[in-house]
Amino acid sequence: MNNIPLEKSRLVSEPADPWGVYTEASANREKIWSKNRTFLGDVWFRFRTKPTAILGLILVLLVVLFSLAGPSFVTHTYKEQNLKYANIPPSLRTVEKDGRYFYISPALQVVEVSAKGELLGALSKKSADNANKRTTFDAGDGQLVTVDYSSKPYTLLNDEGNRIESFHGLHNRTYLLGSDALGRDMLARLMYGARISLIVAVIAALTNLVIGVLYGSISAYAGGMVDSVMMRIVDIINTLPLTLYVILLSMVIEGKGMLSITVALGTVYWVNMARVVRGEILSLKERDFVLAARTIGSSTGTILIRHLIPNAMGPILVTLTMLIPSAVFMEAFLSFIGLGLAAPLASLGTMCSDALATLRTAPYQLFEPALVICILMFGFNFVGDGLRDALDPKLKK
Repeated sequence: MNNIPLEKSRLVSEPADPWGVYTEASANREKIWSKNRTFLGDVWFRFRTKPTAILGLILVLLVVLFSLAGPSFVTHTYKEQNLKYANIPPSLRTVEKDGRYFYISPALQVVEVSAKGELLGALSKKSADNANKRTTFDAGDGQLVTVDYSSKPYTLLNDEGNRIESFHGLHNRTYLLGSDALGRDMLARLMYGARISLIVAVIAALTNLVIGVLYGSISAYAGGMVDSVMMRIVDIINTLPLTLYVILLSMVIEGKGMLSITVALGTVYWVNMARVVRGEILSLKERDFVLAARTIGSSTGTILIRHLIPNAMGPILVTLTMLIPSAVFMEAFLSFIGLGLAAPLASLGTMCSDALATLRTAPYQLFEPALVICILMFGFNFVGDGLRDALDPKLKK
């Protein structure tokens, strides 16, 4: 024991048994040390060390809470209409006259607003002077207000007949994110639309998960002619134009709606999952643990369900997280071109489609649902990238 280096002797204490195990010195513990973690703990450790993955997870959770719990905190419903408050933006540029605030819409609709930003009511038209481009409205209590729209910005006339050039910015407290062309609350419709889009995407993704995993694993494990035939079927399905397929499904199901989109996405999108699973199973089925399972007489179903598919769960989960934003975007696209939900139901795609008519006068109606779509796309993609790195055993340190 006298040949022990000086540095090593400082870290360990000499045991009584020359052939025994050296123990750590209490004063100098080993510097190179790694905490033992389970597989899930190791995945979570690598996942949370990636900032973009945590950001994506936070974005997804915020949208989920926004769509599920949000409707409980708003006073309007997604289908409640009030044409008097059509196309009212979230930020109001008001004109003050006699201590009262008035908002003038681009369509020459005058709405009285409180000092806190609450909508008090729309004024009724009294008379119109088309020659001088002026319109008079009844403000109640015998008061009249005249709108001068001869030049922009539209404003009111004071008692002397001159334009009031001072404006006051107020936030819309009645409709926090504004209203659409039918006077419906954009905030409530965003919550409901995000919920519908997420439900369609999750149902389609889970359907793709079940069909794609089973189809791809059976094809890879069988091999030979069975694998060739099954993959040719996948190639044929992949060539089907999705838009035409949804139109045909809408005719068969008798009407457009969430059912036709869900069925279309669930019966077509699984081909990518099947290809990913097939590639993983092909690389795993010749491993020693599969040969051992065959040796002890395990059935094909047991080998697939208990051995091969669990070992391929990493790529499967990553592909699943990538399928969800793809399904969200496809649902929004189909709803945007008129193949989505029927009114008065709302999804992010139908809201974007409805906003095209007022794109120049009320651009916020297109910006808000498009922003939610972007947040969902970025969030799920960031989570998918984080899972891909966390589930890769080569990156374990």
